[in-house]
Amino acid sequence: MEPIKVGLLGFGTVGSGTFTVLRRNQEEIKRRAGRGIEITRIAVRNPAKALAALGEAASTVQLGSDFNAVIDDPAIDIVAEMIGGTGIARELVLRAISKGKHVVTANKALLAVHGTEIFAAARTQGVMVAFEAAVAGGIPIIKALREGLTANRIQSIAGIINGTTNYILSEMRERGLDFATALAGAQALGYAEADPTFDIEGVDAAHKLTIMSAIAFGIPMQFDRAYVEGISKLAAIDIKYAEDLGYRIKLLGITRRTERGIELRVHPTLISAKRLLASVEGAMNAVEVHGDAVGTTLYYGKGAGAEPTASAVVADLVDVTRLHTADPGHRVPHLAFQPQSLADTPVLPIDDVTSGYYLRLRVADVTGVLADITRILADAGISIDALLQKEAEQVADNGETDVVIITHDTLEKNVNAAIARIEALSTVVSNVTKLRIEAHG
Repeated sequence: MEPIKVGLLGFGTVGSGTFTVLRRNQEEIKRRAGRGIEITRIAVRNPAKALAALGEAASTVQLGSDFNAVIDDPAIDIVAEMIGGTGIARELVLRAISKGKHVVTANKALLAVHGTEIFAAARTQGVMVAFEAAVAGGIPIIKALREGLTANRIQSIAGIINGTTNYILSEMRERGLDFATALAGAQALGYAEADPTFDIEGVDAAHKLTIMSAIAFGIPMQFDRAYVEGISKLAAIDIKYAEDLGYRIKLLGITRRTERGIELRVHPTLISAKRLLASVEGAMNAVEVHGDAVGTTLYYGKGAGAEPTASAVVADLVDVTRLHTADPGHRVPHLAFQPQSLADTPVLPIDDVTSGYYLRLRVADVTGVLADITRILADAGISIDALLQKEAEQVADNGETDVVIITHDTLEKNVNAAIARIEALSTVVSNVTKLRIEAHG
Protein backbone atom coordinates (compact mmCIF):
# COMPACT_ATOMS: atom_id res chain seq x y z
CA MET A 1 0.00 0.00 0.00
CA GLU A 2 1.25 3.47 -0.88
CA PRO A 3 2.49 5.56 2.04
CA ILE A 4 0.36 8.40 3.37
CA LYS A 5 1.84 11.71 2.22
CA VAL A 6 2.14 14.54 4.76
CA GLY A 7 2.70 18.21 4.09
CA LEU A 8 4.32 20.06 6.99
CA LEU A 9 3.57 23.75 7.54
CA GLY A 10 6.28 25.18 9.77
CA PHE A 11 9.63 23.70 10.80
CA GLY A 12 10.29 25.09 14.24
CA THR A 13 10.76 23.09 17.43
CA VAL A 14 7.69 20.88 17.00
CA GLY A 15 7.86 20.60 13.22
CA SER A 16 11.51 19.55 13.19
CA GLY A 17 10.90 17.19 16.11
CA THR A 18 8.05 15.55 14.22
CA PHE A 19 10.23 15.06 11.15
CA THR A 20 13.01 13.52 13.26
CA VAL A 21 10.79 11.12 15.22
CA LEU A 22 8.90 10.02 12.11
CA ARG A 23 12.11 9.22 10.23
CA ARG A 24 13.82 7.53 13.18
CA ASN A 25 10.89 5.26 14.03
CA GLN A 26 9.47 4.84 10.54
CA GLU A 27 9.49 1.03 10.54
CA GLU A 28 7.82 0.78 13.95
CA ILE A 29 5.26 3.38 12.92
CA LYS A 30 4.52 1.56 9.65
CA ARG A 31 3.87 -1.68 11.54
CA ARG A 32 1.36 0.14 13.75
CA ALA A 33 -0.33 2.27 11.11
CA GLY A 34 -0.55 -0.45 8.46
CA ARG A 35 1.21 1.69 5.86
CA GLY A 36 4.09 4.12 5.71
CA ILE A 37 3.79 7.79 6.67
CA GLU A 38 6.08 10.19 4.85
CA ILE A 39 6.60 13.93 5.09
CA THR A 40 7.14 14.81 1.44
CA ARG A 41 6.68 18.59 1.46
CA ILE A 42 7.62 21.30 3.94
CA ALA A 43 6.68 24.97 3.76
CA VAL A 44 8.45 27.43 6.03
CA ARG A 45 9.03 31.19 6.10
CA ASN A 46 12.83 30.74 6.02
CA PRO A 47 13.67 27.78 3.73
CA ALA A 48 17.42 28.34 4.07
CA LYS A 49 17.29 27.85 7.83
CA ALA A 50 15.13 24.72 7.43
CA LEU A 51 17.51 23.37 4.77
CA ALA A 52 20.41 23.61 7.20
CA ALA A 53 18.37 21.88 9.92
CA LEU A 54 17.34 19.04 7.58
CA GLY A 55 20.92 18.23 6.63
CA GLU A 56 21.23 15.11 4.48
CA ALA A 57 17.49 14.45 4.84
CA ALA A 58 16.78 17.54 2.69
CA SER A 59 16.88 15.39 -0.46
CA THR A 60 13.81 13.44 0.71
CA VAL A 61 11.45 16.42 0.82
CA GLN A 62 10.30 19.30 -1.35
CA LEU A 63 11.07 22.48 0.59
CA GLY A 64 9.63 25.92 -0.09
CA SER A 65 8.01 29.01 1.36
CA ASP A 66 4.56 28.73 -0.25
CA PHE A 67 2.15 27.28 2.34
CA ASN A 68 -0.73 27.18 -0.13
CA ALA A 69 1.32 25.13 -2.61
CA VAL A 70 1.57 22.37 -0.01
CA ILE A 71 -2.17 22.47 0.66
CA ASP A 72 -3.01 22.49 -3.07
CA ASP A 73 -0.75 19.53 -3.88
CA PRO A 74 -3.13 16.66 -4.78
CA ALA A 75 -0.57 14.10 -3.55
CA ILE A 76 -0.75 15.41 0.03
CA ASP A 77 -3.19 13.47 2.23
CA ILE A 78 -2.56 15.16 5.61
CA VAL A 79 -1.58 18.74 6.36
CA ALA A 80 0.32 19.12 9.64
CA GLU A 81 0.03 22.72 10.89
CA MET A 82 2.97 23.65 13.13
CA ILE A 83 2.97 27.43 12.64
CA GLY A 84 1.10 28.49 15.78
CA GLY A 85 -1.04 31.51 16.48
CA THR A 86 -4.58 32.27 15.36
CA GLY A 87 -4.01 34.36 12.22
CA ILE A 88 -2.54 32.69 9.16
CA ALA A 89 -2.84 29.28 10.86
CA ARG A 90 -6.66 29.58 10.86
CA GLU A 91 -6.70 30.51 7.17
CA LEU A 92 -4.41 27.65 6.20
CA VAL A 93 -6.25 25.04 8.26
CA LEU A 94 -9.62 26.04 6.83
CA ARG A 95 -8.15 26.03 3.32
CA ALA A 96 -6.71 22.55 3.85
CA ILE A 97 -10.08 21.31 5.06
CA SER A 98 -11.85 22.86 2.07
CA LYS A 99 -9.44 20.91 -0.18
CA GLY A 100 -10.43 17.66 1.53
CA LYS A 101 -7.19 17.28 3.48
CA HIS A 102 -7.03 15.85 6.98
CA VAL A 103 -5.34 18.17 9.47
CA VAL A 104 -3.03 17.49 12.41
CA THR A 105 -2.18 20.45 14.63
CA ALA A 106 -0.40 21.25 17.88
CA ASN A 107 -2.00 24.71 17.98
CA LYS A 108 -3.98 25.07 21.21
CA ALA A 109 -4.69 28.79 20.71
CA LEU A 110 -6.18 28.12 17.28
CA LEU A 111 -8.54 25.43 18.56
CA ALA A 112 -9.51 27.19 21.79
CA VAL A 113 -10.52 30.31 19.86
CA HIS A 114 -11.66 28.92 16.48
CA GLY A 115 -12.24 25.23 17.18
CA THR A 116 -16.03 25.36 16.77
CA GLU A 117 -15.66 26.82 13.26
CA ILE A 118 -12.85 24.45 12.29
CA PHE A 119 -14.60 21.29 13.47
CA ALA A 120 -17.82 22.29 11.71
CA ALA A 121 -15.89 22.75 8.45
CA ALA A 122 -14.17 19.38 8.91
CA ARG A 123 -17.52 17.62 9.43
CA THR A 124 -18.88 19.20 6.24
CA GLN A 125 -15.89 17.94 4.26
CA GLY A 126 -15.73 14.55 5.98
CA VAL A 127 -12.13 15.00 7.13
CA MET A 128 -10.41 14.68 10.50
CA VAL A 129 -8.74 17.31 12.64
CA ALA A 130 -6.41 15.67 15.17
CA PHE A 131 -4.88 17.68 18.00
CA GLU A 132 -3.37 15.48 20.72
CA ALA A 133 -0.23 17.63 20.77
CA ALA A 134 -2.22 20.79 21.52
CA VAL A 135 -2.53 19.92 25.22
CA ALA A 136 0.22 18.78 27.61
CA GLY A 137 2.81 17.89 24.97
CA GLY A 138 3.55 14.18 24.98
CA ILE A 139 0.92 13.25 27.59
CA PRO A 140 -1.97 11.48 25.76
CA ILE A 141 -4.66 13.35 27.68
CA ILE A 142 -6.88 14.10 24.66
CA LYS A 143 -7.12 10.42 23.74
CA ALA A 144 -7.80 9.53 27.37
CA LEU A 145 -10.68 12.02 27.55
CA ARG A 146 -12.10 11.27 24.10
CA GLU A 147 -11.78 7.49 24.18
CA GLY A 148 -10.33 5.89 27.30
CA LEU A 149 -12.83 7.52 29.67
CA THR A 150 -15.87 7.33 27.38
CA ALA A 151 -17.83 5.26 29.91
CA ASN A 152 -17.52 7.97 32.53
CA ARG A 153 -19.46 11.07 33.38
CA ILE A 154 -16.46 13.34 33.92
CA GLN A 155 -16.82 15.35 37.11
CA SER A 156 -13.69 17.51 37.08
CA ILE A 157 -10.24 18.15 35.66
CA ALA A 158 -7.41 19.88 37.49
CA GLY A 159 -4.09 20.26 35.72
CA ILE A 160 -0.61 21.71 35.81
CA ILE A 161 -0.54 22.37 32.08
CA ASN A 162 2.15 25.01 31.66
CA GLY A 163 5.71 23.93 32.32
CA THR A 164 7.15 27.45 32.39
CA THR A 165 5.04 28.59 35.31
CA ASN A 166 5.49 25.32 37.16
CA TYR A 167 9.28 25.67 36.86
CA ILE A 168 9.11 29.24 38.17
CA LEU A 169 6.92 28.25 41.12
CA SER A 170 9.22 25.33 41.93
CA GLU A 171 12.21 27.68 41.98
CA MET A 172 10.38 30.18 44.17
CA ARG A 173 9.48 27.46 46.67
CA GLU A 174 12.72 25.49 46.73
CA ARG A 175 15.17 28.41 46.59
CA GLY A 176 13.13 31.19 48.15
CA LEU A 177 13.38 33.36 45.03
CA ASP A 178 11.07 36.21 44.16
CA PHE A 179 9.07 36.00 40.94
CA ALA A 180 11.29 38.26 38.83
CA THR A 181 14.45 36.33 39.72
CA ALA A 182 12.83 32.96 39.07
CA LEU A 183 11.50 34.18 35.71
CA ALA A 184 14.94 35.43 34.66
CA GLY A 185 16.38 32.03 35.52
CA ALA A 186 13.70 30.26 33.48
CA GLN A 187 14.48 32.51 30.50
CA ALA A 188 18.20 31.85 30.79
CA LEU A 189 17.56 28.10 30.65
CA GLY A 190 15.12 28.35 27.74
CA TYR A 191 12.05 27.37 29.77
CA ALA A 192 10.50 30.82 29.26
CA GLU A 193 10.25 32.92 26.11
CA ALA A 194 11.76 36.39 25.83
CA ASP A 195 8.14 37.58 26.02
CA PRO A 196 6.63 35.15 28.53
CA THR A 197 3.23 36.87 28.81
CA PHE A 198 1.09 33.99 27.50
CA ASP A 199 2.72 31.60 29.97
CA ILE A 200 3.00 33.66 33.13
CA GLU A 201 -0.41 35.31 32.78
CA GLY A 202 -2.17 31.95 32.37
CA VAL A 203 -3.34 32.37 28.76
CA ASP A 204 -1.51 29.28 27.45
CA ALA A 205 -2.98 27.14 30.23
CA ALA A 206 -6.46 28.57 29.56
CA HIS A 207 -6.24 27.60 25.88
CA LYS A 208 -5.45 24.02 26.87
CA LEU A 209 -8.10 23.91 29.59
CA THR A 210 -10.75 25.17 27.17
CA ILE A 211 -10.06 22.23 24.88
CA MET A 212 -10.16 19.67 27.71
CA SER A 213 -13.34 21.15 29.16
CA ALA A 214 -15.14 20.93 25.82
CA ILE A 215 -14.20 17.25 25.45
CA ALA A 216 -14.95 16.36 29.07
CA PHE A 217 -18.40 17.95 29.22
CA GLY A 218 -19.57 17.96 25.62
CA ILE A 219 -19.76 21.76 25.27
CA PRO A 220 -18.48 24.08 22.52
CA MET A 221 -15.08 25.75 22.83
CA GLN A 222 -15.57 28.84 25.01
CA PHE A 223 -12.18 30.38 25.66
CA ASP A 224 -13.70 33.84 25.95
CA ARG A 225 -15.61 32.71 29.06
CA ALA A 226 -12.62 31.30 30.90
CA TYR A 227 -11.37 33.10 34.01
CA VAL A 228 -7.64 33.66 33.61
CA GLU A 229 -5.19 34.83 36.29
CA GLY A 230 -1.42 34.36 36.11
CA ILE A 231 1.45 34.21 38.60
CA SER A 232 3.23 37.49 37.90
CA LYS A 233 1.85 39.13 41.06
CA LEU A 234 2.49 36.15 43.31
CA ALA A 235 4.73 36.98 46.29
CA ALA A 236 7.38 34.65 47.66
CA ILE A 237 5.98 35.17 51.17
CA ASP A 238 2.69 33.55 50.14
CA ILE A 239 4.52 30.46 48.93
CA LYS A 240 6.25 30.28 52.32
CA TYR A 241 3.08 30.82 54.34
CA ALA A 242 1.23 28.25 52.25
CA GLU A 243 4.00 25.76 52.98
CA ASP A 244 3.70 26.50 56.71
CA LEU A 245 0.00 25.60 56.46
CA GLY A 246 0.60 22.34 54.57
CA TYR A 247 -0.05 23.61 51.05
CA ARG A 248 1.85 24.25 47.86
CA ILE A 249 0.94 26.84 45.25
CA LYS A 250 0.55 25.75 41.62
CA LEU A 251 -0.90 27.44 38.56
CA LEU A 252 -3.85 25.13 38.01
CA GLY A 253 -6.34 24.87 35.21
CA ILE A 254 -9.61 23.73 36.80
CA THR A 255 -12.84 22.78 35.04
CA ARG A 256 -15.69 21.19 36.97
CA ARG A 257 -19.29 20.19 36.42
CA THR A 258 -21.65 21.72 38.98
CA GLU A 259 -25.42 21.94 39.32
CA ARG A 260 -25.34 25.55 38.14
CA GLY A 261 -22.91 25.19 35.26
CA ILE A 262 -19.31 24.51 34.26
CA GLU A 263 -16.35 26.06 36.06
CA LEU A 264 -13.57 27.07 33.67
CA ARG A 265 -10.72 28.84 35.44
CA VAL A 266 -6.93 29.21 35.56
CA HIS A 267 -5.21 30.80 38.56
CA PRO A 268 -2.56 30.27 41.26
CA THR A 269 -4.01 27.68 43.60
CA LEU A 270 -3.20 26.20 46.99
CA ILE A 271 -3.31 22.41 47.04
CA SER A 272 -2.49 20.07 49.91
CA ALA A 273 1.18 19.07 49.98
CA LYS A 274 -0.01 15.46 50.40
CA ARG A 275 -1.74 15.46 47.02
CA LEU A 276 0.05 13.98 44.00
CA LEU A 277 -0.31 17.17 41.97
CA ALA A 278 1.63 19.04 44.65
CA SER A 279 4.71 16.91 44.00
CA VAL A 280 4.90 17.81 40.30
CA GLU A 281 7.97 20.02 40.06
CA GLY A 282 10.09 21.73 37.43
CA ALA A 283 8.79 21.98 33.87
CA MET A 284 6.67 18.83 34.09
CA ASN A 285 2.92 18.69 33.44
CA ALA A 286 0.22 16.64 35.15
CA VAL A 287 -3.53 16.36 34.65
CA GLU A 288 -5.91 14.87 37.21
CA VAL A 289 -9.28 13.68 35.89
CA HIS A 290 -12.15 12.53 38.08
CA GLY A 291 -14.83 10.31 36.52
CA ASP A 292 -17.84 8.76 38.21
CA ALA A 293 -16.89 5.18 37.31
CA VAL A 294 -13.09 5.18 37.31
CA GLY A 295 -12.57 7.66 40.16
CA THR A 296 -9.41 9.78 40.00
CA THR A 297 -6.77 9.20 37.31
CA LEU A 298 -3.50 11.10 36.89
CA TYR A 299 -1.55 11.73 33.67
CA TYR A 300 2.04 12.93 34.06
CA GLY A 301 4.90 13.75 31.73
CA LYS A 302 6.70 16.35 29.66
CA GLY A 303 4.34 19.04 28.47
CA ALA A 304 6.64 20.65 25.91
CA GLY A 305 9.83 20.13 23.93
CA ALA A 306 10.58 18.92 20.43
CA GLU A 307 10.29 15.16 20.79
CA PRO A 308 7.68 14.89 23.58
CA THR A 309 5.31 17.04 21.52
CA ALA A 310 6.34 15.26 18.32
CA SER A 311 5.35 12.00 20.01
CA ALA A 312 1.77 13.28 20.14
CA VAL A 313 1.86 14.68 16.58
CA VAL A 314 3.06 11.37 15.15
CA ALA A 315 0.42 9.49 17.17
CA ASP A 316 -2.18 11.69 15.48
CA LEU A 317 -0.67 10.98 12.07
CA VAL A 318 -0.98 7.27 12.81
CA ASP A 319 -4.61 7.63 13.92
CA VAL A 320 -5.51 9.56 10.78
CA THR A 321 -3.71 6.99 8.63
CA ARG A 322 -5.64 4.14 10.23
CA LEU A 323 -8.98 5.89 9.71
CA HIS A 324 -8.15 7.53 6.40
CA THR A 325 -10.68 5.49 4.45
CA ALA A 326 -13.22 5.00 7.25
CA ASP A 327 -16.78 6.25 7.01
CA PRO A 328 -16.70 9.73 8.63
CA GLY A 329 -19.77 8.84 10.68
CA HIS A 330 -17.84 6.04 12.39
CA ARG A 331 -14.85 8.10 13.48
CA VAL A 332 -14.40 9.40 17.04
CA PRO A 333 -16.06 12.85 17.17
CA HIS A 334 -13.65 15.76 17.53
CA LEU A 335 -15.04 16.67 20.96
CA ALA A 336 -15.91 13.09 21.98
CA PHE A 337 -19.67 13.78 21.85
CA GLN A 338 -21.69 13.63 18.65
CA PRO A 339 -21.84 17.18 17.20
CA GLN A 340 -25.63 17.37 17.41
CA SER A 341 -25.44 16.37 21.09
CA LEU A 342 -23.21 19.18 22.34
CA ALA A 343 -24.80 20.85 25.38
CA ASP A 344 -25.40 24.54 25.99
CA THR A 345 -24.46 24.23 29.68
CA PRO A 346 -23.41 27.69 30.88
CA VAL A 347 -19.86 28.50 31.95
CA LEU A 348 -19.98 30.11 35.38
CA PRO A 349 -18.50 33.57 35.95
CA ILE A 350 -15.82 33.53 38.63
CA ASP A 351 -18.11 35.33 41.12
CA ASP A 352 -20.35 32.25 41.13
CA VAL A 353 -17.56 29.75 41.77
CA THR A 354 -17.35 28.03 45.17
CA SER A 355 -13.89 27.49 46.65
CA GLY A 356 -11.83 27.67 49.79
CA TYR A 357 -9.68 30.79 50.13
CA TYR A 358 -6.29 31.87 51.44
CA LEU A 359 -6.36 35.49 52.65
CA ARG A 360 -3.23 37.39 53.74
CA LEU A 361 -3.27 40.87 55.19
CA ARG A 362 -1.00 43.18 57.16
CA VAL A 363 -2.60 44.61 60.31
CA ALA A 364 -1.68 46.88 63.21
CA ASP A 365 -0.73 44.68 66.14
CA VAL A 366 -3.46 45.99 68.46
CA THR A 367 -6.19 44.45 70.56
CA GLY A 368 -9.44 43.65 68.74
CA VAL A 369 -8.21 43.58 65.16
CA LEU A 370 -8.74 39.83 64.74
CA ALA A 371 -12.17 40.09 66.32
CA ASP A 372 -13.16 42.73 63.74
CA ILE A 373 -11.93 40.59 60.85
CA THR A 374 -13.59 37.38 62.02
CA ARG A 375 -16.86 39.24 62.63
CA ILE A 376 -16.87 40.53 59.04
CA LEU A 377 -16.24 37.01 57.74
CA ALA A 378 -19.02 35.63 59.94
CA ASP A 379 -21.43 38.30 58.70
CA ALA A 380 -20.69 37.12 55.14
CA GLY A 381 -21.33 33.48 56.12
CA ILE A 382 -17.65 32.55 55.74
CA SER A 383 -16.21 30.08 58.25
CA ILE A 384 -12.52 29.89 59.10
CA ASP A 385 -10.62 26.64 58.76
CA ALA A 386 -7.19 27.87 59.92
CA LEU A 387 -5.51 31.09 61.02
CA LEU A 388 -1.81 31.93 61.06
CA GLN A 389 -0.45 35.06 62.75
CA LYS A 390 3.18 36.06 62.36
CA GLU A 391 4.78 37.99 65.21
CA ALA A 392 5.86 41.60 64.65
CA GLU A 393 9.56 40.78 64.49
CA GLN A 394 8.98 38.47 61.56
CA VAL A 395 7.75 41.23 59.29
CA ALA A 396 9.34 44.40 58.03
CA ASP A 397 7.46 47.09 59.95
CA ASN A 398 7.41 47.44 63.72
CA GLY A 399 3.99 47.32 65.30
CA GLU A 400 2.48 45.36 62.43
CA THR A 401 1.89 41.70 61.83
CA ASP A 402 0.81 39.39 59.02
CA VAL A 403 -2.42 37.46 59.37
CA VAL A 404 -3.21 34.52 57.11
CA ILE A 405 -6.70 33.02 57.07
CA ILE A 406 -7.82 29.79 55.40
CA THR A 407 -11.57 29.62 54.82
CA HIS A 408 -13.95 26.78 54.18
CA ASP A 409 -15.69 26.65 50.79
CA THR A 410 -17.74 29.71 50.00
CA LEU A 411 -18.91 31.76 47.01
CA GLU A 412 -16.30 34.03 45.45
CA LYS A 413 -18.61 37.05 45.49
CA ASN A 414 -19.13 36.64 49.24
CA VAL A 415 -15.38 36.61 49.80
CA ASN A 416 -14.93 39.70 47.64
CA ALA A 417 -17.59 41.57 49.60
CA ALA A 418 -15.94 40.61 52.89
CA ILE A 419 -12.51 41.68 51.62
CA ALA A 420 -13.87 45.11 50.72
CA ARG A 421 -15.11 45.56 54.30
CA ILE A 422 -11.86 44.24 55.80
CA GLU A 423 -9.72 46.60 53.71
CA ALA A 424 -11.83 49.52 54.97
CA LEU A 425 -10.78 48.86 58.60
CA SER A 426 -8.35 51.44 59.96
CA THR A 427 -6.29 48.66 61.56
CA VAL A 428 -5.70 46.92 58.20
CA VAL A 429 -2.64 48.50 56.56
CA SER A 430 -2.46 46.55 53.29
CA ASN A 431 -4.69 45.20 50.57
CA VAL A 432 -5.80 41.61 51.10
CA THR A 433 -4.02 38.98 49.04
CA LYS A 434 -6.56 36.37 47.92
CA LEU A 435 -5.69 32.92 46.53
CA ARG A 436 -8.07 30.04 45.91
CA ILE A 437 -7.72 26.57 47.41
CA GLU A 438 -8.43 23.37 45.48
CA ALA A 439 -9.53 20.83 48.07
CA HIS A 440 -11.20 18.34 45.73
CA GLY A 441 -9.62 15.28 44.22
